[in-house]
This record gives sequence, structure tokens and C-alpha cells, in this order.
Amino acid sequence: MRHRLFIPAATALLFALAACTQDELAGDNRLPEGEYPVVIRATGLSVEATPLAAPSTRATVDGDWQGVTSVALKTGDAVKEYTVTASTDFKSATLSRKNDPYYWTSRDPITVSAWWPFNNANITQMPAVKVAEDQSKLADFQNSDFISAENRKVEFNNPTLEFTHRTARVTIELKPGTGFTSVAGATVSLVSLSADNGNPTAIKTYNASGNTYEALTAPQTVAAGKPFVKVELGGGTFYFRPQNNVVLEAGSRYKYTVKVNATGLTLEGCTIGSWVDGGGESGEAEDLGYIYDSNTKTYTVYNADGLLAWNEAAQKDRSINCTLTADIDLTGREWTRLDTWPGYSGVFNGQGHSITGLNFSAARFGLFLFLNQSGVIKNLQLIDVNLDGSSGGAAGMVDRNHGQIIACSVTGKLTVHSGGIANANYGDIIACWFNGTLKDEAGCGTIVRFNYKNITSCYWGGNAGQGVLRNEGGTVVATKVDGATVKWQTAVDGMNTALTGNDYQWTLGTGGLPVLKRNNKNP
Repeated sequence: MRHRLFIPAATALLFALAACTQDELAGDNRLPEGEYPVVIRATGLSVEATPLAAPSTRATVDGDWQGVTSVALKTGDAVKEYTVTASTDFKSATLSRKNDPYYWTSRDPITVSAWWPFNNANITQMPAVKVAEDQSKLADFQNSDFISAENRKVEFNNPTLEFTHRTARVTIELKPGTGFTSVAGATVSLVSLSADNGNPTAIKTYNASGNTYEALTAPQTVAAGKPFVKVELGGGTFYFRPQNNVVLEAGSRYKYTVKVNATGLTLEGCTIGSWVDGGGESGEAEDLGYIYDSNTKTYTVYNADGLLAWNEAAQKDRSINCTLTADIDLTGREWTRLDTWPGYSGVFNGQGHSITGLNFSAARFGLFLFLNQSGVIKNLQLIDVNLDGSSGGAAGMVDRNHGQIIACSVTGKLTVHSGGIANANYGDIIACWFNGTLKDEAGCGTIVRFNYKNITSCYWGGNAGQGVLRNEGGTVVATKVDGATVKWQTAVDGMNTALTGNDYQWTLGTGGLPVLKRNNKNP
């Protein structure tokens, strides 16, 4: 897969050019020397995470600029180190040089090369690709990646630089065959590899997810008939020998679905394609529903199984973060509320996605019981909930909030001493809304029942007449959407005023209620 890096001139240049007269620029393309440094805005490394790919964490291998602190940038015969400043989500970066940068001397195209990593002892030479022998740890797998853009024309008015991976990516998906009921605990290696440039002849792969293993190799050809995939399982060692030459090209992904039999390995399918998805997959794969990054303690969740796996892990460690990358349907699934004080202290980021199917009866109910003062729930929509707090209270998000609830919503039905967002608020609730039915209207609050701190730019619709049942000295800015003087578009505008720095904002959806969208001003 190719990546696009945009290299505009400095922002100051754009303003300066706009201020120039036609006479100043009409004669030739020359620019004043030493005034307009080349500043690089790097984008395009972001990729769609795939369930079976290595976690998208802090590495170019999966589209992340964190961990890359600088690149070598060459124009003409000169090579200079440019600093990499990653964006907050690490999916883009700015490349710049404070001292002695390159300068635009004219509006004519320039020829540029760039690469990462580079040899500090000799930055002028692009290093040969040399990968780690043991890539079983995530960092060693990620650090085996090499990217470059070689001898590319960069236009002054539309400067772009296209990067490609200099390595090949090999993915092995194991399945149990004859004589095995499971392939859990296998050790997978690539063997019979070229030793050119000091590369290893065998590579121990990274267990990316479930029964899927990955490794990066230098471009090369593995000869037909040679052992290529080695699997150690249950005290046995098994090999896959390809019938044809395996040509591992830079920037491509090779995905093999391999059955482990007591008599040896058999190939069920092979796909060759782009770096990310390999052009598809063969056979069934174990789908955990999540990718876990141990460095950030984050579950990246894309289905109900993944969310329940996070829920189970969070019962033991309430600081584990959760990030949704898809809408989640919990219909018919059992949810275990995090209900031990001092509560959840991680970050639960819905990323604009929804959870449906919360239909439970319990003495007290909420997605969380306690949200710690360090805890954050944001950018999440609960849709069509049906919660019955049979002897206590029911709340959509949190029974007792001490942290932050930002850009969240709840629709549906809650019964008995209800709070649409929370029962009691000791923290901050910002730009949230509720629309639905509260059975015990007189004893309920559509945003919260009892408020002790801050409710900012919140709205509600439905049958209840009050946003807060009782305010105990906090600040409340909550408004009912009556459909006449206050409409849901009014709510959208009001909530977004409080979300200028948030990564998601509200917009009016096709169903007439607010939905979340990515804030392009804060990518």
C-alpha cells in the first residue's frame, strides 16, 4: 500500500504569496532566498484497522507516526534530518527543521527523496533493509518496518510525496486440521530466508491476534520446495513447503491460511495484495472482536464479543481503556456493570458509535455504576435502551458520576428513580442529551436526578418536565426540546458550542435526532 505525504510550503509562505502583487511574480518563478522554509505536513499513513492485523499502535507498519521522531530528507545532493511532530491521534505529522532548513528558491518543481529509519552515523545513505530475527514482541515487529520515497517530483503549488514500505508483510493464519482441535499456543516462524545485508534466515513471528501471526521481511524470493512456514505445536514441528517460488515484494502483504495436521501443514488459501488487507482472506478465522494494546492499556473494539471481552478485563482492572470502531449490538448478551468503588478510571471513547440492545432489569442499573474522577466517557450513543431499576435506580450511562461524560446520548425507556444520563453527578456532564420515557416522571431527572457539580449545554426531550430533579449547589445548563421554541437543531448548535475542542460534534441525523460526526477542525 502506498502512503501519501503532503509537503506544502510553510503557512507563512501562503499568506506572503497572497499578499504579493502580480508585478512581483509575473516575471519569473524565483523566490527570495532564505525566507520560505520547506515545512512538511505528513498525512496518509492512517489505515483502516483490520481485525487480524497487528494493533494500530505507534508504528508506520499500521499507519501511526508515534515512535518516528525524525526522517532523512534529501534534495539535490544535500540530506538533512527533519523533526517529526505527530498529531494528537498520531495519524498525521508535521515534518520541520528549526535550524538550517531547506528553502523554496523558486516555484519550479524539486526532486525529493526521504526515508525512515536512517543511520545517524551516515545520514546521507539510505540504509539497507534489515529486519529483526525475533519479531514476537510488538515493538520488534513494528521496528522492522522501513519506508521511503525515492526521486519524486514535488510541485510547488501542489507538493506531494508518495511513500511506500520497503519491506514485505507476511501474515499466517493457523487453523486446526486432522489431529488437532486447537492451535492455541503455537510458535510460528518463517524460514529459508535470504541472509543478504545481514538479514536473518529465520524470523519468529508476532502473534497479532488470536491464531494470526505476522512478520516483516526484506524483499526476496523463497525457492519452491524449501520450507517456508514452520509451526511448533504440541511437541511437534511442522513445515509448509510452497510448490512455487514465493516472491516477497516490498509494499505487499502475503496472507496464508494454513491448517495444522498431525502429518504436517497444508495450505488452505493464499492471497497477495495491499499492505493492509492482503486482498481478502481464505477460510474462517477466530475473531476476538478486539485488538489490545498493552502499551496504552486500550481495547480497540469492533463487535459485541470484543466489548464483552473488555468488560471482563475491566472487572479486574478498571483503568483499561476502550475505543469503539463500530456500532455494537448487545441484544441477548449479558452485560456486567462495573460497580466497585472507586469506579471506572479509564477512557471509554465511543468515537461516534452506538451501543444498542441494553435491555436489563436489576436492583440498580447503568452502563457503569461509578465513574471515577479520572474516568471519561465520551462520544458514545446508547440507543433504545430498556432499563428497569426494580428496587433502586436506573441511569443510562452512570449511576454516580465523579468524572467526565462528554458528547453522549441516551434514547429509550428507563423506570423507577431514573436519570437519563446519570443518577447523581459529582463531576462534569458536557453536551449530552436524552430522549425517551421516564416512567417515574415526578421522581426523575432526564439528565440527572441529583446534581452537585456541573452540567453544561445539555438537552432533553420526552415525557419528563425537568432536566434535574434536584440541584444541590452545582451549575446546571440544561434545556428541554419542546419542538416549538427549542428544536433539536437548537440543541445541536448549543451542544457544539461546548465541544469546540472535542474530536466529535453533533449534527442533525436523518431521524431528526442528533448524531455524532468527526470534528474536521480537530482531527
